[in-house]
Amino acid sequence: MHFNLSREFKIGLTFVVTLAAFYWGVNFLKGVDIFSNTRKIYALYPKVDGLMRSNPITINGLNVGKVSKISFTNDTSKFLIVELSISHNVPIPKNSVAEIYSSDLLGSKAVSIILGNSKEFVKNGDTLRSGAKASLEDEVSRQVLPLKLKAESLMGSFDTLLTVFNQVMNESTRDNLIKSFASIRNTIKHLEVTTSTIDTIVTNQKDRMPQIISNIESITRNIRNNNQQISSAINNVSKMTDTLAAANLSKTIITTQRALQNFEEMTDKINKGKGSLGLLINNDSLYYQLEGSSKNLNLFLQDLKTHPKKYVHFSVFGKKEKTK
Repeated sequence: MHFNLSREFKIGLTFVVTLAAFYWGVNFLKGVDIFSNTRKIYALYPKVDGLMRSNPITINGLNVGKVSKISFTNDTSKFLIVELSISHNVPIPKNSVAEIYSSDLLGSKAVSIILGNSKEFVKNGDTLRSGAKASLEDEVSRQVLPLKLKAESLMGSFDTLLTVFNQVMNESTRDNLIKSFASIRNTIKHLEVTTSTIDTIVTNQKDRMPQIISNIESITRNIRNNNQQISSAINNVSKMTDTLAAANLSKTIITTQRALQNFEEMTDKINKGKGSLGLLINNDSLYYQLEGSSKNLNLFLQDLKTHPKKYVHFSVFGKKEKTK
């Protein structure tokens, strides 16, 4: 049986097919598959953080649908209601959570349904609990914020350190540092000269080193061989010190103090002119009398030496010499 299709019918059929395809394509882009048995479930969010229509819906990483609609609620709570079109026939417990998360590094959003453990499952038109997972940017900001605060604190401390350093490193301090470095350089030169001298001495005395080491070994051997005698000497010294410590030094000290006190009293009396010795020391008249007597005695001796016959008469025959 042969049908002759008119041109108008063909044009109309083509237009209907094209319109149906256009309608299907638009709905597909919107996340609505008109040929599949989809479930509509909802979730309320205070903010969607850039979630858009046609963003994927995943369960354990598997794509099970798309976001089909986002709108404000009719009340004054300012919440956003998100319509989730689930095309996969997967059972979803009622206590599951629809969580918004970043699906890539560019910040694209998606909805992940975290399955609960309820025995009852959602039906078409039910509402799930909502949640939002921190984005990568938020996580980075949260991790970097303590470092940022520490860096700011460190920069403040560094600025304070530079200020103090500038205050300390004035012209006088710089001059002192230059002088100190010059002194250190001179010290290093002296050390180099000293080490060179030591090296020269060691080189010159290299032949005598075995003899010196041999002498040291001989000394240590003698000490080791005479260890008993050394110990005995040390014990004797210890006994002697113990004997001196046990002596009645306090009585000797007291006697000495008394003798010094008596000597001090005696010198005080002499200074005050008390007693014979005090009168002799402090009375100058006796000194002058003694001095005069000494002079007279000296004149007498000179006169006696000059004129001995004046004072001494010698007569051999008993005849007296006439006095002139």
